[in-house]
Amino acid sequence: MVAHLFNIQLNKMNQGNITPSAEVSFKDFLFKDKRNRTILILAGIAVVIQWSVFKYFYPFASFIHGDSFSYINAADQNLTINTYLIGYSKFLRLFSIFAKPDIFLVSFQYLLIQSSVLFLLFTIFYFYKSGKTTQYTLFFFMVFNPLFWHLANLVSSDGLFLVLSMIWLALLLWIMHAPSKRVFIWHAAVIFIAFTVRYNAMIYPIISAIAFWLSNISWRHKLAGFTMGVMLCGLFIILTSYEYKKLTGYWQYSPFSGWQMTNNAMYAYRYVDKSERKNVPQKFQILDSMIRQYFDSTRDINKHPQEALMASTVYMWTPSLSLYKYRNNLFIKRNDSGASELKKWASMGPLYKNYGIFIIKQYPIHYLRYFIWPNANKYYAPPIEFLEDYNSGVSFVTEQTKRWFGYKTMTIKTRFKSNRVWILNYFPILGGVVNVLMLCAMIYYLLLNGWRYDIRFRNGLIIFGSIWILNAAFTITASSAALRFQSFPITLSCITVAILMDWMIKVMLKENSKSSDVLRNNKSTQLSENALA
Repeated sequence: MVAHLFNIQLNKMNQGNITPSAEVSFKDFLFKDKRNRTILILAGIAVVIQWSVFKYFYPFASFIHGDSFSYINAADQNLTINTYLIGYSKFLRLFSIFAKPDIFLVSFQYLLIQSSVLFLLFTIFYFYKSGKTTQYTLFFFMVFNPLFWHLANLVSSDGLFLVLSMIWLALLLWIMHAPSKRVFIWHAAVIFIAFTVRYNAMIYPIISAIAFWLSNISWRHKLAGFTMGVMLCGLFIILTSYEYKKLTGYWQYSPFSGWQMTNNAMYAYRYVDKSERKNVPQKFQILDSMIRQYFDSTRDINKHPQEALMASTVYMWTPSLSLYKYRNNLFIKRNDSGASELKKWASMGPLYKNYGIFIIKQYPIHYLRYFIWPNANKYYAPPIEFLEDYNSGVSFVTEQTKRWFGYKTMTIKTRFKSNRVWILNYFPILGGVVNVLMLCAMIYYLLLNGWRYDIRFRNGLIIFGSIWILNAAFTITASSAALRFQSFPITLSCITVAILMDWMIKVMLKENSKSSDVLRNNKSTQLSENALA
């Protein structure tokens, strides 16, 4: 009902549109433009109504059993380093000062998601001329996007990183088209916070550098604006590395990357025939022997179904498998079996990183075939993963989580009969479709020499394309693809495809108009010549 009313009102609003220009501020564009102001009001009403309905069916927050509890534990103990980056845990701790019940946290996360996506959309429409149909379609899709409901309701860094990424992208457009000291400060703050929340933000300074380079300001201001954010990110890297040095004795920014590297390599190593296996350096021999023994004993996938998975993260998170067994044995030999779980985990980062790199270098073809290619397929159509089931498919949480949110019991529930989240089933298909459309639209834009038409629009597409390419490269080669991780790239691809299709339609209409004018002129000339004859 709300969606129907939303569409009706949008279709009625055909007047009062202010064209963005140097004389119109962004504030006036939002609030003095009758159409934009009405869109904001309708969006606000729609957000409140649909979130209220959603929370009726899902009265409790949802948790990833493992990740979510790790974030809560780090927040509860006020840790400075953790298995995951510490930013989201600090966000949880900060938010708990103002409100304890989970309804306030997840509602705030949903408000942030919707506010950030509207900020991004209005920024795009402020700087680039898009047709009303394109704008209405994007507004409708974003405001009523069910993925945002479940990301907001999840106690995980995914929703917050989506928010930061959309704000960061909007700020890049401001840096290119309307740079100011205030924009630079906001950009530095946002990219720094994103850097503390998710490792994917490691590619963001590269894209920010492109935006500053494309900005029409002096090189001194470009360097100053870019350096602000990079220095904050660099400071976070140094402080994090120092904390790991105190804990483990090793300077390292991300033990996570070491575990991930060996995990990824193992998916290739599993398919190396015994006759093709090469000797490994002495420092890897015990670990390598345990991994080989494990692979040789798990060939029957009926008995070991985890071995049927491709490009997953099973090896790095399962306590009963080789990486955890080797770690535990190593600490027993060191007479340090009482070390904290974080110390044990972080201490293995450098060794596992070196071992993973060694295996990948020895078997690059296997790595491309059995990890890169399957992971690329996952990136193309990202699996729903933990979003497929509410609260990981169970009806309980930990005692610490119960205390943190003030639950009466450790039991949480939904008003649906099943925990299965069926409404997200079409998103892998959507992800695959928009990725193909994104590639085709970009190629078509280049074939049409689109960069000659509008420099401002061209610069925006350079940023959108850079994010799409670099994020794909990072995810496919060094991470794991899943819908919650790809929420920002999918959102960006939908927006890019929509505005590119809008641009193409305008170009075709313009060309048809030119052709019609030529035909009319030719016909008029011919009639004049006939009359003179």
